[in-house]
Amino acid sequence: MEHTAGSPRIDKGAAAAHEGEFKSNTGPLVIVTILFFMWGLLTSLNDVLIPHLKSIYTLTYVQAMLVQFCFFGAYFIVSMPAGALIRRIGYQRGAVTGLLIAAAGCALFYPAAQSGYALFLFAFFVLASGITILQVAANPYVTVLGPARTASSRLTLTQAFNSLGTTIGPALGGVLILSAATIGADRLAAMSAAEQAAYKAQEAATVQGPYLALAAALAILAVLFALARLPKINHEEGPAAAAVAGKGSAWSYRHLVLGAVAIFVYVGGEVSIGSFLVNFLGESHIAGLDHAAAAKYVSMYWGGALIGRFIGFAVMRYVSPGKTLAFNALGAIALVLLATFAQGSVAMWAIIAVGLFNSIMFPTIFSMALHGLGRHTGQGSGILCMAIVGGAIVPFIQGAMADSIGLQISFLVPAACYLFILFFGVKYAGLHREGTGK
Repeated sequence: MEHTAGSPRIDKGAAAAHEGEFKSNTGPLVIVTILFFMWGLLTSLNDVLIPHLKSIYTLTYVQAMLVQFCFFGAYFIVSMPAGALIRRIGYQRGAVTGLLIAAAGCALFYPAAQSGYALFLFAFFVLASGITILQVAANPYVTVLGPARTASSRLTLTQAFNSLGTTIGPALGGVLILSAATIGADRLAAMSAAEQAAYKAQEAATVQGPYLALAAALAILAVLFALARLPKINHEEGPAAAAVAGKGSAWSYRHLVLGAVAIFVYVGGEVSIGSFLVNFLGESHIAGLDHAAAAKYVSMYWGGALIGRFIGFAVMRYVSPGKTLAFNALGAIALVLLATFAQGSVAMWAIIAVGLFNSIMFPTIFSMALHGLGRHTGQGSGILCMAIVGGAIVPFIQGAMADSIGLQISFLVPAACYLFILFFGVKYAGLHREGTGK
């Protein structure tokens, strides 16, 4: 088994044959992949709920982005405690705990529909806290279920199923939550206070059934995951331990720190585009679509990432992850700028196509940033998961920009995010080949 200081080892006994060891990890990889699918589904449903809640409660863009602020803010608050929890109870039990907390968050949507926007925001935070624990546990798990040299490729494959979840989520939400036509702001304003309250209660109640079903599914998955036989992993130091002997913290690795910034802006840019897509496609000079119709195109946006991850899985077996990342970032920048300054179907399809170029970014940045960390891999994973708070901050910034100077021009914010990713990809184009984070 090829092992570097950047890869935790599977504790299965020294006598196990290398090839047989990797083949035996197929089952665990399938189980972990199911988790990627579920949190993709849950995360992308936000893109449907944001315009839905914005319409119900007549929110500004900034107020509507509080959904993503609470959801992705949980990554920043919970990631480090999650890392400590997993070190104490193990990766498998940590994943089970995350699933149960996420199930509780979904269940909170039922009373939130009767209480108002504030409880919805709390429910998003609880749900995201559970997903954060899953992220901290599952991402490093995937990196050790095979050779270190193919870690990016393997994580990209599992992220493809995360993208399958994000693809299904908006379409499912559009059918189950946005099926009824939403009335305009003028008509809502003309209603009496009692009529407005009744309308808001009716529209809010559409989330209850779907999220109770998701809560049940997560609880069942927690039971199945608890009963599964998974290999235990630890972060022993391998042959390259001397390279990290003088490093006392993951923060000592420059490529990890820059990787955390890259994760911050990547998640921020991706989430911003998804969050504003329904409203963007509703603009009269773009497509003039209602919310239910636009939700289908949000699925196309996330579906592009699904297709791209399968392509990336194959490409990165031959092309440097850093070069692939830089190429995709350049493509994303070009498409976002086109969507910002064009109109009609050109702008519409340009912004949807960004999903294809998003495809390999998260898993590639994640595995590049963790490369060569050895015993600091767990801490590094926690830092990277904290950086997912970009999904809270960047949409908030774009929301403020949309409120002040217009929705379309606000897409310059994610364009700037992809610019930093281009820099990171170019700077560390040969990271895995050289085996160093310098």
